[in-house]
Amino acid sequence: MRPIFVMIKCEMGQSYQVARIAADTIEELSELYSTSGQYDLLAKFYLSPEHDTGLFVTERVQTLPGVKDTYTLITFNAFVDGRA
Repeated sequence: MRPIFVMIKCEMGQSYQVARIAADTIEELSELYSTSGQYDLLAKFYLSPEHDTGLFVTERVQTLPGVKDTYTLITFNAFVDGRA
């Protein structure tokens, strides 16, 4: 499993609805945070190696009602307790 992070910009007044729908319908979702700034939500997903990241984001995240825009971050290493 590999993590990806997706920043989600919502239509005005829709961030809690988008968060609720995402939490209820996307099984790959690990964590979802409300944020301040240009984007409203930060989502962490775990995808299996055969998952196409672009297809996942465009078909599963961008199509949620109330989503206006996304920005995807792909990570390389997780550093925990001094380990890579």
